[in-house]
Amino acid sequence: MGWFEALVLGLVQGLTEFLPISSSAHLRVTAAFAGWGDPGAAFTAVTQIGTELAVLLYFSRKIGRILSAWWKSLYQREYRSDPYARMGWLIIIGSVPIAVLGLLFESQIENTFRDLRLTAAMLIIFGLLLLLADRIGSQQRDLDHLTVKHGLTFGFFQALALIPGVSRSGGTVTGGLFLGYKRAEAAEYSFLLAVPAVMASGLYQLTDIAGGQGPAWGPTILATVVAFGVGYAVIAWLMAYIKKNSFTPFVIYRVALGVLLLILVFTGVLDPNAGPTGS
Repeated sequence: MGWFEALVLGLVQGLTEFLPISSSAHLRVTAAFAGWGDPGAAFTAVTQIGTELAVLLYFSRKIGRILSAWWKSLYQREYRSDPYARMGWLIIIGSVPIAVLGLLFESQIENTFRDLRLTAAMLIIFGLLLLLADRIGSQQRDLDHLTVKHGLTFGFFQALALIPGVSRSGGTVTGGLFLGYKRAEAAEYSFLLAVPAVMASGLYQLTDIAGGQGPAWGPTILATVVAFGVGYAVIAWLMAYIKKNSFTPFVIYRVALGVLLLILVFTGVLDPNAGPTGS
């Protein structure tokens, strides 16, 4: 992987990680259109460390309170009912589905699930599910209403994003909207819930790069740094946007991109498992 390729993919990662349009799909599609080939699950996971560092910075005060209260709840009884400690436990509980499914389907995640036909189908299907959830969800609940059952439901929808095209934020927010949570509340929990899963996945995939089985260190670090800066700006914009606006524009974009991908694949312009034909 070259430096220019890493720069472009870092920009794509930062722009799309927090929008409900699937960053993994866009990394896969961008590389395919440019003729670079699939950047791979390892590269995607490591660059996501950059965007999760943006989450840590943006929500630093809240995350600090969560960590402090959660730690104290381990040995101080009075903190066990603290809302921040409770949020810490619910983030752990919500992370269980993606941890289990990520290990069970590791081979499929790195190979089978990266087929562009599947990516296109997921863009369309989960775009329409997001539209449905945005329309029928009551949007009355805030994070004070979060329960263990709801946390696991959020976590299950997050785990579906192991398939490129689903979108980690889009999938998790969809689950939250179906449960009746407000857009901004569902998005915030989605971002917080992603931190342990994404950081763990990224650090795990670093072993491939260290072992020489993934992309080179230099370009990967560049892409990760770029993703961090761009991702921070996107979080700030999205949190302001969804307080007053629906997800409909993202749904239209997802469906249009999915249809375009299917056309290009079935007309032979794109190889579903590589870059453009003849590249």
